[in-house]
Amino acid sequence: MANNKSSKKRVQIAERNRLENKSYKSAMRTLMKRCFSACSNYSQQPGETAKANVKASIDSAFSKIDKAVKRGVLHRNTAAHQKSRLSAAVKQAIEPAPST
Repeated sequence: MANNKSSKKRVQIAERNRLENKSYKSAMRTLMKRCFSACSNYSQQPGETAKANVKASIDSAFSKIDKAVKRGVLHRNTAAHQKSRLSAAVKQAIEPAPST
């Protein structure tokens, strides 16, 4: 347990930062889920509006991921992994693999 004033303050700061990081990660995960659902919607019913929805959702997810790295919430390799997952899902939805 914290004994002096500075260590008590550090405990408070760590808790505050933990909550901020938690909400930031949650928002990032939500945007990623929206992107994945937009991809599946486009796969089921392709169209210009669905394609625009996919594009908008991946842009917002990429932006949130990049900001999380900038703020120190995510490691850059983790961000690259998540962005790769999103890109692969979008590519699969827009350009499905040819069946041979």
